[in-house]
Amino acid sequence: MLQRLPAACAALLPCLALPAKPATEHNWWPVAVTRSDASGRVQDWQAAGPLFFHRLTADGGSYTGFRPLYLERRDAAGQAVESSLLYPLYIRRQDATTASWSVFNLINHSAPADPAAAGSRAFDVWPFYFSRDTGSPDSSYRALFPVAGTVKRRFGQDEMRWVLFPVHLRTVKDDITTTSTLWPVFRHSAGGGHQGFAVWPLFGREEKAGFYRRQYYLWPLLYKHETGLDEPQPTIRQGFLPFYTRESSPESHSENYLWPFFGHTRQTEPAPYREIRYFWPLLVQGRGDDREVNRWAPFYSRSVRKGVEKTWLGWPLIKEVRWSEGDLDRQRQQLLFFLYWSEEQRSRQHPGLPAAHKTHVWPLLSAWDNGAGRRQVQFPSPLEVFFPHNEQVRQLYTPLFALYRFDRRGPDEVRTTLLWNAITWHRHPEGRAFRIGPLFSHTASPDEGRRIALGHGLIGLRQLPGGKGWRMFLFDFPARPSQPAAPAE
Repeated sequence: MLQRLPAACAALLPCLALPAKPATEHNWWPVAVTRSDASGRVQDWQAAGPLFFHRLTADGGSYTGFRPLYLERRDAAGQAVESSLLYPLYIRRQDATTASWSVFNLINHSAPADPAAAGSRAFDVWPFYFSRDTGSPDSSYRALFPVAGTVKRRFGQDEMRWVLFPVHLRTVKDDITTTSTLWPVFRHSAGGGHQGFAVWPLFGREEKAGFYRRQYYLWPLLYKHETGLDEPQPTIRQGFLPFYTRESSPESHSENYLWPFFGHTRQTEPAPYREIRYFWPLLVQGRGDDREVNRWAPFYSRSVRKGVEKTWLGWPLIKEVRWSEGDLDRQRQQLLFFLYWSEEQRSRQHPGLPAAHKTHVWPLLSAWDNGAGRRQVQFPSPLEVFFPHNEQVRQLYTPLFALYRFDRRGPDEVRTTLLWNAITWHRHPEGRAFRIGPLFSHTASPDEGRRIALGHGLIGLRQLPGGKGWRMFLFDFPARPSQPAAPAE
């Protein structure tokens, strides 16, 4: 059944990277709790409660760290590909070609992974210093903001140059050069048939003969933009704010009175659509072949656009969204955005299959069900609803709040933990085990019988398979698990 569920369903489950086979657990909490597979290879361990940890991933890689200060991720070959310190303060990444690091996404550096190799090197200190060295003058630059400098192919421009910004700024995009003095007051642009001049906010005008013409007076009160002048019917946007705005094109016509409160839209292409607005955005009524709006905000609102259906009740109290994505039908419900958040996914090709679910009741718990027998619950869970796709948060911060965790991998395998693995209960096809750190344990299996131990085997009782009586034992400690192989250099 797992193979028939779309891959997107996997996103509903947190990446706990537990072993596929029933694990052997050695609980010396809070010193260490280790879990190894049937071959004796350690799959994951935690030490000092949830603070120190190591965990293998399904693709053969691993996570190692000291929560919440340090996290390192290695690939299947044992190479470090990402590390962080006080995430998201400092992050370092490396692949086969590039090594980079960032301090809170404000100080950024990247260079070839091999220092002796040729390649692009960049260093930024936002928003003051920007540099890149590619080995070519056409794409290399250095800039100190606001003093002087040049930046190429960034910030939506082909090139930007400034001297004592805002005294002088020059930008180039699509062969159009724009020069600003005392930006944004005085501006002149030319190139590629384009001409423009502006004294903001009093007056501005730019045009390219036969293509477009744009102008404004007392920005943003009076404006007129014309595009597609080479077409039989150009697109015209004009307005005298806040009294009247108008937009017309070959495909649609829209007008607003006392902008933005009252208006209407009539569209013919790409699909017919009509809309009327009263006290926008409160009252909106729209109907079309591929779009529908019925809004009586804040009491009720329903819209359908591009296959996405949204419904609000008592905005922003209750929200429901339905849409399709690939082979999935998805439905999401929210109460005040994040206090209650639930999503259901169903296969469109196999509607009879159980649905996958993910639910957050902030900040109390998060629950996952992939619809194929895998279920997980964590209490409390204050972060998952805000960072649903952030693996660093999931590895570093989420386990710090895991006072209770429930994990069912299938009908015959269930693991429950309390207080960061201080108390564990594990049931699997080979038996069951209950442990309170190293103080007490009770295990049972068809092959080894039943065992009750104090002090991790200091003293205890054992009952052999099929036996009726119990026998006392002393100093019968379980074997230590094998250690993982050393990572490749």
